[in-house]
Amino acid sequence: MDTLESLFGTGQQWLFEAAVQPLMFAFGLGNLLEDGFVATGWLLVGLLQLLVMLALIAPLQRWRPVEPLSDRAAVRTDIAYTLVHRLGLFRVALFFTVEPLFDQLFGTLRVAGWSTFHLDQLWPGVTDQAWVSLLIYLAIFDFADYWIHRGQHGLGWWWKLHALHHSQRQMTMWSDNRNHLLDDLIRDSLLVLLAQAIGVAPGQFVAVVAITQLSESLHHANVRLWFGRVGERLWVSPRYHRLHHSVGLGHERRGRGSLGGHNFAVLLPVWDLLFGTANFEHRYDPTGIRDQVEAGRDYGRGFWSQQWLGLKRLAGKA
Repeated sequence: MDTLESLFGTGQQWLFEAAVQPLMFAFGLGNLLEDGFVATGWLLVGLLQLLVMLALIAPLQRWRPVEPLSDRAAVRTDIAYTLVHRLGLFRVALFFTVEPLFDQLFGTLRVAGWSTFHLDQLWPGVTDQAWVSLLIYLAIFDFADYWIHRGQHGLGWWWKLHALHHSQRQMTMWSDNRNHLLDDLIRDSLLVLLAQAIGVAPGQFVAVVAITQLSESLHHANVRLWFGRVGERLWVSPRYHRLHHSVGLGHERRGRGSLGGHNFAVLLPVWDLLFGTANFEHRYDPTGIRDQVEAGRDYGRGFWSQQWLGLKRLAGKA
């Protein structure tokens, strides 16, 4: 862990000095250099993720695809979503909008005597080891993500936004970030509040997000891959998550139109097993939403049309 952190820090420093810092000075943002350095860390994580996706996951898709790609324009839209998120553009927007509110909230709580709980100090000598605390944080954030995901499918107003993510008829490694921006704002805000509440260190939080995002890219890949009877119960596979995207079965509980579904786990299927939402059937169904497939409901083709239609669904106008 120490070696990896050192290598990452060296790369972050080089990228900041070589590219980000000159740009910030050029645009008159010299007063935000410290924040720019933090943003450079997210940018480097995104670049590394894209490299792994292109070097490892893309060949898997070509090796054993579930289905041939026929709508490359839809995939290009998903690529745009991925670049917006993985290269830090969405996080920059959060920095200038909601993060100052979070900082003010927790600053006020600290002044009032409410301090954050530092989980990595719970078991001295064990949890203060970086790899141990990282595993604990991964489990905690994954548990929170499971229930956030249940909310996205179980609450009617939230599903109207989250449905965009399920409207992709051809899943690929780029499909993970195909979300309504308001949906992402709600989810990320909840996770940031959790991170603040349990005192996760910034470096650990970056690692948790990076591991989660990269794994989700594999989960959405167009690859006929599962991890075996035991492995399927230890880590979410592309087959396991594809069932979650299946028409009807993936996001309906008791039949047509009833919100719910199966396989909500983001990383660890144990949550689905514990709460009765796991489905381990070995199948690769078509993906999409029932009203999209059967009634032709429009979820949009391009980035902006998808965002606009999501807002109209939320307002009951589409």
